[in-house]
Amino acid sequence: MIHSGSELLFKIDLGEIYLQEFSIKDADSIYKISNQPEISNFLPDWKSTKEQRIDWVTNYEIPANKAFLEAVKSTGDIKDHSLKLGVFISATDELIGWCCTGIKEELPAPNREIMYAISGEYQGKGYATKAACGLISYLFTHTDLEILNAVALIHNVPSNKVIEKCGFTYQAGRVIDDKRFNHYKLSKVDWERIYGGGVHE
Repeated sequence: MIHSGSELLFKIDLGEIYLQEFSIKDADSIYKISNQPEISNFLPDWKSTKEQRIDWVTNYEIPANKAFLEAVKSTGDIKDHSLKLGVFISATDELIGWCCTGIKEELPAPNREIMYAISGEYQGKGYATKAACGLISYLFTHTDLEILNAVALIHNVPSNKVIEKCGFTYQAGRVIDDKRFNHYKLSKVDWERIYGGGVHE
């Protein structure tokens, strides 16, 4: 189910968890999670000071999310817009990570990717897979997207498993910023064949 919450924030309800567009009040939790060693080791670009994170959420990520959602509403053509959603525990409304989509410049076109991160204390519970599948379902159902990419460091075994569980097919190894990644793709056609179109929504 997709709806707007009490603050008119875009939300995807996935039962035990939900995805919701970033708000300014999320900046502190995002800052803390992004600086956990188990997150920053794999996503160094997300590491920041608290002040930087507040600035990024306020001046870049919230406006970018609004532009993405407006594109979906008006035409369904998301072009090169990005969407960053927090992952929340439904029972407590605690932010435990994020699930995002944007253009991965290092990949050949069409190069839209999906990525995710879950706080260390909540890893190993299936939340990353549920969040990723929820966002994939939304993208293939509500936008003009036909192909999604995902990359994971070759030694990040849990992340590679999440990608495979979501239906992605391995393409090749790639070197990005001197690090070795596995590159995967998922087409809308294959997603509909595997999941029947929308079962995660």
